[in-house]
Amino acid sequence: MNIDPLTIGMLVVLAILIFFMFRNSRKRRADQEKLRDQIVPGAEIMTNFGLFGTLKSIDEVSNVAEVETSPGNVVRVHRQTIAKVVEPVTVGEGEPRSVEEAMAIANREAEERERAAAESTKVEEAPAYGERISTEAKKPVRRTTKKVSE
Repeated sequence: MNIDPLTIGMLVVLAILIFFMFRNSRKRRADQEKLRDQIVPGAEIMTNFGLFGTLKSIDEVSNVAEVETSPGNVVRVHRQTIAKVVEPVTVGEGEPRSVEEAMAIANREAEERERAAAESTKVEEAPAYGERISTEAKKPVRRTTKKVSE
């Protein structure tokens, strides 16, 4: 029985695919376990369809989770639609909290840079095209060529 290199190559590729399928399956299962441990009443969550809220309760038997989206508004969703637990973002000192605040800071810094550049250079107005730089008039230089006569 002759085993050609093409068959060996195909078997190797098949073995690699099976290895990655099992690895991905284990990784996904570990992520689900981690999420299941984090999902407790009172946690800030996000669903698969982008709904944010606070988890009020979970019913394991009927697979229903109650999410409070705003004070007094409770939404019932399937437990498996909970995509992740949202951790609060901490804003450090001097960091903008919104896009408008970031733009205001950027504009203020740009004005300060322009002001500092203008003060450091203090250059007189640049001459227009064709305008002489010095104030004294220069006489044009004429070059004459003498023809040599024979």
